Amino acid sequence: MVGGPDASAGLSGTVLFRALWNGLAELLGTAATAALVGRAARRALPRSQELRDLAIERVDGEFQYVVPRSFDREEGPPAALRELAGELQPLLEEMTGGIAVRHLQRVPELRHWAVVGSAP
Repeated sequence: MVGGPDASAGLSGTVLFRALWNGLAELLGTAATAALVGRAARRALPRSQELRDLAIERVDGEFQYVVPRSFDREEGPPAALRELAGELQPLLEEMTGGIAVRHLQRVPELRHWAVVGSAP
């Protein structure tokens, strides 16, 4: 974890999810990102029912997503997004041996929370 101010403070869950999506897509591509985020969301669903409202679909050859409305109700990462990140980390570790996790730690908005699903 990199020190310094938490860049996620004050950002909505929608903005944080976008940073997570873009960071993964930059490294893995959108198809792999969609598959991994979708799997992580399904795994986190029993603990966070609002993830039912996370939609990831392929439209005209491009993957698009819609986040739950609750992602804009609070500042910083909402509980559902922390749960998703917590499920995503082991998938990324297994698939990339830690490369993707280290990549996400370099994204300022994500470095303090996304890679372990913990609160900032």
